[in-house]
Amino acid sequence: MNDSAPPIPHERRWRPAVAIVTVLALIAYLPDRLRPFGDWFPYACAVAILVPMIGVGFSGTSFWLRLERAVVLVFFVINQVFTMIMLARLFNEMAFHAREINGIWLLASSVSIWVGNVLTYALAYWQLDRGGPEARKNNAGVKPDWLFASDSAPEGDVIAGWRPTFPDYLFLGFTTATAFSPTDALPLTVRAKMLMMVESTVSLATIIFVAARAINILA
Repeated sequence: MNDSAPPIPHERRWRPAVAIVTVLALIAYLPDRLRPFGDWFPYACAVAILVPMIGVGFSGTSFWLRLERAVVLVFFVINQVFTMIMLARLFNEMAFHAREINGIWLLASSVSIWVGNVLTYALAYWQLDRGGPEARKNNAGVKPDWLFASDSAPEGDVIAGWRPTFPDYLFLGFTTATAFSPTDALPLTVRAKMLMMVESTVSLATIIFVAARAINILA
């Protein structure tokens, strides 16, 4: 399909766009000694990700959809690598510079990393499940990675033609990071289970080791 083809019906992008801007703002907020990159990184990412989303919003052609999917998934991988680096640096600060650590600084850093982790995984779930947002909206028939409660709800209890949208994946990301287990959405594929396992591990490390230490310092 080329760019002259009719636009494909698509999900509105303002919600995932807000999530992306929030993640990048949290990254920019982190102290310099935690960030494994320069001040330019959040701004470069914003341009690289939001431009394809704007393209989808205005044209909805397959070119912009493919580009958006690739950019979001690459952003997810890069962000996860950076999250591991930032957590390692936080652990190093707690282990070797404990007397120099400020409780407020440590708590704010842990909250930023935790929230960014939830939002980033929500974006990945949104792009991967059932072939992505456009495949879901157009009933492409791609097998699901997650089974939501609304999928098996009795007819009449949900909107006709219901399909999961970004808020559903945001809730999935949040519950995975807080409950450390499936809640209303059950993983059906290996990749879904692995993604949820890694998200829970990062969340657990952030809450138990970093946030708990920050609260102990404040106390």
